[in-house]
Amino acid sequence: MPADPQNPIERVVLLGFMAAGKTETGAELARLLGWAHVDLDREIERRAGRRVAEIFAADGEARFREMEAEATRETARRSGIVLSPGGGWITRAENLEALGAGTLSVWLQVSAEEAVRRAASRPGERPLLAGPDPLAAARRLLDERAPLYARAALHLTTEARSPAQVAAIIEAELRARGGPA
Repeated sequence: MPADPQNPIERVVLLGFMAAGKTETGAELARLLGWAHVDLDREIERRAGRRVAEIFAADGEARFREMEAEATRETARRSGIVLSPGGGWITRAENLEALGAGTLSVWLQVSAEEAVRRAASRPGERPLLAGPDPLAAARRLLDERAPLYARAALHLTTEARSPAQVAAIIEAELRARGGPA
């Protein structure tokens, strides 16, 4: 896709399931581009003074999604950013719409099995995988969300690729599309 002078790319949003590598890839991509990186979960935690798991436990998922939408609307006003939202961010259509036409959306694909394997290294941080069968929960969530993630302009698998490799592919795609704004 050639560059669109009416809507230059000012933001990149990394979509995908939990543990797809959005945070690490986002930080590396921002470094390559000389842009800022916004990890939306960390931003919400900073504002709330609590961890995401604590927000889920005390206030519920619906309240967390409201906080996420508010932080997204504020982030959408900025340019020169790479945004790494949580895996469920895409379930609210208004979030992607808020970022506008100057945003390149990228789906970082990961299997449910790989997501559970990666998430196991940080127990307690994935409230939607809590329960007796994390793999079944991951498969169900991924099946529900895959059609939403598929709306992204660019699809990349993160399995067998490091965050640096994925970031380099995205940077090359940005350059092919006329470069970042």
